[in-house]
Amino acid sequence: MASFNKLKNVLMLAFDWILYGAGVAGQCRVTVTQPRFQQADSSMNSVSLTCSYSTSGCSSSPPEVLWFRFLTNTHQDLCTPGCTDQQKYKVHSSEKNISLEIKDLTVDDSAVYICGIAFSDSDSAHSKQTGDGTVLTVTGSEKQQSNGKLISMIIISSLLFLYSSAVLTSFAVYKLKPKLLKKSEKDRTTENCKINSGRKVFQAIAQELQKQRYTQHCQQPDDLEDDTVYQNR
Repeated sequence: MASFNKLKNVLMLAFDWILYGAGVAGQCRVTVTQPRFQQADSSMNSVSLTCSYSTSGCSSSPPEVLWFRFLTNTHQDLCTPGCTDQQKYKVHSSEKNISLEIKDLTVDDSAVYICGIAFSDSDSAHSKQTGDGTVLTVTGSEKQQSNGKLISMIIISSLLFLYSSAVLTSFAVYKLKPKLLKKSEKDRTTENCKINSGRKVFQAIAQELQKQRYTQHCQQPDDLEDDTVYQNR
């Protein structure tokens, strides 16, 4: 906090040096007001920091609007009065209300933003004043990281589940393979037994038929002989 106040005093001296001289407009007094804190999410893409001022004894000419950004032990001139990065920063004015629009918002935009009002046609020490600064805190990157981590965890969990399923399937097949082989061999043995029993039945039938034919063949001459003897008598 001490370093912040020191830099602020240096900034005020710079105001006096840059805008010193050039005309007298009585005892011009300026009061600048800024909200102390503001929070934004990086998903918003842009944010506007507000600043208002009041005057007493100042000319009717529009003042110069300046914006600075304080980081750790240093400060950056954003708009003095022209913005250094017009794609990133833009100043909007409406009567005595000023706003700084910050585009392409990221977590790196977190800093203390100070609004300055200066009437260059007055040599009064109070004609150039700054606000107490707005502490901008940009969030969202941690949420995005947590979402990214969550998605990564889901993907990893899915891959682990597929891997476990594949391992369990392989293990089950490995365990069931001997049983399946035994069952297959048993089925083959049973089938071979059926085939062999069928062959045996067929052979028995064939042998029986052969015996019957042989018996009939052997009995035929005896019958003929009996008929011949009967005729001779």
